[in-house]
Amino acid sequence: MGVVMWPILPWPEMGEQWKRAEELGFHTGWLYDHLAWRGHTPWDDAYTSLAAAAAVTSTMRLGTMVTSPNFRHPVPTAQAVKTIDRISGGRLTLGIGAGGTAHTSDGDVLGEEWPPRRRADRFAEWTGLLDALLTGTDVSHEGEYWTARGVTVSPGLVQRPRPPFLIAGEGPRGMRLAARLGQGWIANPRSPDAPMLPLLRSQLARFTEICGEEGRDPASVTRLLLTGFTPDPWPASVAAFEDLYGACAEAGITDIALHWPRPDSAWDADTAVFEAIAARCRELP
Repeated sequence: MGVVMWPILPWPEMGEQWKRAEELGFHTGWLYDHLAWRGHTPWDDAYTSLAAAAAVTSTMRLGTMVTSPNFRHPVPTAQAVKTIDRISGGRLTLGIGAGGTAHTSDGDVLGEEWPPRRRADRFAEWTGLLDALLTGTDVSHEGEYWTARGVTVSPGLVQRPRPPFLIAGEGPRGMRLAARLGQGWIANPRSPDAPMLPLLRSQLARFTEICGEEGRDPASVTRLLLTGFTPDPWPASVAAFEDLYGACAEAGITDIALHWPRPDSAWDADTAVFEAIAARCRELP
């Protein structure tokens, strides 16, 4: 069970929140990788924040939800990944996605916005190069979007052959990339006016089909659901959570990520109920 944290508080307070998340029994803590998100500032850097979180926690895994190629080159990203893997003692999981558009996040901060096909091409090349950098030495690459020349980053990694990739993708190209290079796939069905289960079941069926086409056993791939973008009442009560959790598990989801309660936002929740849900999660398979 995972929790999405908000990197918006002063660090001493943020550090205590990370400690509390671990005490509550969350297995993974995630951070969105943005310069700012939906207009909120300050918004701290995901990788720097994860390094700090690694220093104040000891058991929970840490990860990005998701790393964005919009403003990260694979070479310094690989170096940051290696460093957090070392600081955390091998507790890093790397969520990766194509990144948002200029209308939804920071899709054009480096001066260019890519149409969907080129964004997908760029994402696939980025992910392949990151995989090579974290598993090889003296890596060189001359691609359409990315270049690396004689780079050695991987020595010193705790996790071998590299930290796991959880790859987000709602379309067939993203799902295929997850089946080929990912240890997991992130589902984020966005249906703001309707319950998520019909769309989620459809996406899971398509992902299972693609895994078969790629010669991958879908049972070997983590299928993580990012909640909070549909009207489903995940944090309303323990009973509501149990009902949704059971339905998603039956559909094929293996892991869930909830949002830490954030006052005055769509992700607000009663703290007592949230902590009761966390306690219940410790009992669930």
